[in-house]
Amino acid sequence: MKTRTDWLFLLLVAAAIAGIVGGIVGVPSAAMAEVSLVAIRSSGDGDEDYFVYLPLVFRAPNACEPIPGVSYISLSVAEGYEPGKPPPENNPDYRLTLLGYNPVDQYKGLVNFGPSNEPEIPPQFTVIFEGRPLPPIVNTYQANGWDWDNHRPIPTPWTDPSVSAIGLQTTPKAIVRVPDQSRVIGTECGNGGCDALVLYASSQEITLRYTREDDVFPGYTVHIVGICVEPSLQALYQQKNAEGRSHLPAVRGGQPIGRAWGSEVVVAIRDNGPFLDPRCCESFWKGYCP
Repeated sequence: MKTRTDWLFLLLVAAAIAGIVGGIVGVPSAAMAEVSLVAIRSSGDGDEDYFVYLPLVFRAPNACEPIPGVSYISLSVAEGYEPGKPPPENNPDYRLTLLGYNPVDQYKGLVNFGPSNEPEIPPQFTVIFEGRPLPPIVNTYQANGWDWDNHRPIPTPWTDPSVSAIGLQTTPKAIVRVPDQSRVIGTECGNGGCDALVLYASSQEITLRYTREDDVFPGYTVHIVGICVEPSLQALYQQKNAEGRSHLPAVRGGQPIGRAWGSEVVVAIRDNGPFLDPRCCESFWKGYCP
């Protein structure tokens, strides 16, 4: 018969297992396995009951599963990566997760800022989830600024726009697609041509460039966070990055590029460097202004 001390020892062991099991399951932090404790009841020496809590582990959905039927090409870069900059994986202009962003209490819906004077149709978030042109905006964010001298984020140095990133509601493993624009940067992608180059791709995020320059200006840049980029697209990006970035992967509007890790995908858009308000319906959600 187990004593009170025996049960306390087992409880401590179970708690220790629960604390380390997340590191064993081998999933990225964005999709860490859920660990819960289940109570097992047993009687001790007297009339008291004792409980041992044993961990149950549920592996999160694997967003890095390949997407059937996809293939990708690369295009030459018109203007190469600036030698004096940090490598792309350490460049906050290329990685929204490195730059960082913080929640702000702003309207969670599309906003009509008036007629757009865009000569062409900019990237459209209406195609990011097939058949769901208006996914609910569940969170609003403000991107950080950056201290280039000390290579660290700083509090947002601007108030306009009041929102520079939004969280779109989705489901785990939902396929994420390229925001479509009217201008093409090459015809090699087929089905309407290539819309964007891939400036950065990982199991957590992708950065899309809507011109042929390996930079965030001039023109549009789109950040998408909370996805695992399709494995073959990741591999092509890593290959071209290792070869010196004279060519980068190219994608067309509406093309699948990855899967969501969870219930939210964060998107942001920049024009000539500065962030824009992604809620602007006249620019990025054409035809769906309230």
